[in-house]
Amino acid sequence: MLNEKLSDILLNVQKPGRYVGGEIGSITKSLADINIRFAFCFPDTYEIGMSHLGMKILYGLYNSIPDVWCERVFTPWTDMEEYMRRLHIPLYGLESGDAIKQFDFVGFTLQYELSYSNILLMLDLAEIPLLSKERTEEHPIVVCGGPCACNAEPIADFVDMFVLGEGEEVSEELFDLYKKHKSGDYSRAAFLLAAANVEGVYVPSLYDVSYKEDGTIAAVTAADGVPEVVKKRIVRDMDNAYFPKNFVVPFIDIVHDRAIAEIFRGCIRGCRFCQAGFLYRPVREKSPDVINRQSRDLCGFTGYDEVSLSSLSSSDYTRLPELLGEMLLWSEEDKVSISLPSLRVDGFSAELTEKLKAVRRGGLTFAPEAGSQRLRDVINKNVREEELLKTCTVAFDGGWTTIKLYFMIGLPTETLDDVAEICGLSQKVVNAFYQNPNKPKGKGVTVTASASTFVPKPFTPFQWEPQDTIEVIHEKQRHLRTSVTSRKITVNWHDADTSFLEAVFARGDRRLAPVLLKAHELGCKFDGWSDFFSLERWQEAFDFCEIDPAFYANRRRSYDEILPWDHLDYGVSKDFLIREHKKSLCAETTPNCRESCSGCGANKLNGGKCDAAVAD
Repeated sequence: MLNEKLSDILLNVQKPGRYVGGEIGSITKSLADINIRFAFCFPDTYEIGMSHLGMKILYGLYNSIPDVWCERVFTPWTDMEEYMRRLHIPLYGLESGDAIKQFDFVGFTLQYELSYSNILLMLDLAEIPLLSKERTEEHPIVVCGGPCACNAEPIADFVDMFVLGEGEEVSEELFDLYKKHKSGDYSRAAFLLAAANVEGVYVPSLYDVSYKEDGTIAAVTAADGVPEVVKKRIVRDMDNAYFPKNFVVPFIDIVHDRAIAEIFRGCIRGCRFCQAGFLYRPVREKSPDVINRQSRDLCGFTGYDEVSLSSLSSSDYTRLPELLGEMLLWSEEDKVSISLPSLRVDGFSAELTEKLKAVRRGGLTFAPEAGSQRLRDVINKNVREEELLKTCTVAFDGGWTTIKLYFMIGLPTETLDDVAEICGLSQKVVNAFYQNPNKPKGKGVTVTASASTFVPKPFTPFQWEPQDTIEVIHEKQRHLRTSVTSRKITVNWHDADTSFLEAVFARGDRRLAPVLLKAHELGCKFDGWSDFFSLERWQEAFDFCEIDPAFYANRRRSYDEILPWDHLDYGVSKDFLIREHKKSLCAETTPNCRESCSGCGANKLNGGKCDAAVAD
């Protein structure tokens, strides 16, 4: 009766294509052949989740295993949620329409701390107990992975297990282990204990956390012989790693509706605020011929006429000119455009400009991150003003007239003078356009300066730093606005309230679980959406639980404090992070990994190998 109920309501909700499945490239299987059913849940809308490369990779990988069926699940929009509750329709997989409470695994990807409330919403709609301790043998195993799993503690009470790092190899090991347990007298507790001994798997219920009188952590103690420290997993050989030949092609527009080809993992730069740059170390590159083949396969199977070369810093790919040369041999003929996101200011050459002119149009985006050189040195951006202006001049010579610059407000040691320099640097870019004799004729320039709020994150050199209070951020945003001197410059900024809550959960511990549960009861959901976010409701939840959120967001930590994530190992050593933090306080920079190895320790995860290593 589930499908009949759905057919009655789909014409009454926005974008029914979010809820029907059956797209080209989606995978259905016969239940008679299936041993494991996996619900891959993205805790946001269909349009956002369907744009995520990690979900595409794991969806294809899981379904390549003959007796595993992976289905997609997204957070229903509020109109659909209302109908589902009214008609008692439990959350279901798009491929089968079956309730996911019947599945073996319900997996969530943790891309953003403000999606945590949607995880509880989805479990509630699925009719699965929110707290892991309340689940029985009849309930699915709730597993989480993704970048936010690096600090699993704020949602540890709701999750049965976390997968740390990259999921391709460890997932197959977990499936084999589950099949073994399922074939006998299945015990949820026995399976979780066995899973906790698989490298890369963290089962929080097997770890006890105690606290000191001042609220800091006294100890994290492992039980039943499970590892004291859980190490993340990585894929060592990117050329032979699984990558799908096909994507599910959506019925409706999604955020990034294009083919995506991953060119490498990791980053050589070491920007001290950037969590992804440390979490995904060591650097591992794919060969140009592999990337070229995968890109062409995807465009051929899906019909997409655009392919995006995905990485944390595309211009740092060592064989980029060679790759673009190979791809242009077919992309121009097939009328496929190539986009290069995440370009570095110091990686934009005249040679690259010529190739980009053939493969993309529109504006260019660069991320100086800070307006002043002193602050760029603090954060180890290793970009100088003259490099940015030279790069913009090269872009203007190539015909570009629209530049977007990304900055951050609230960085450690920042002053109001540093904030004003955001507009000062933007003005220098405008001036560079009008002083350029080769600028496009008859056109003006547009420079947009976008300033997000700094959030201190685990496994970065700034994990010990406090976040500026909301009041201070607001003062800096006002100062930014009044520092604009040209109509050619547009400034915008990120909401400070949401960044505050992001910081709370980024550096939080298990005592935040009751807060999250109370916020769910108060109706918090889609907290990453300005239309839904309410700091007042969250503050009500904090007050009810007698938790001060400033303890997590606005407090400086000492090097000897036990951090909530210290028992999780992402490869980069704490000693290295401390060294980098101390250097930041002196505005001292560290060379990128290709210039000199700084001994972060992440190569231990790859047998001592790192593709960023300095050539002999």
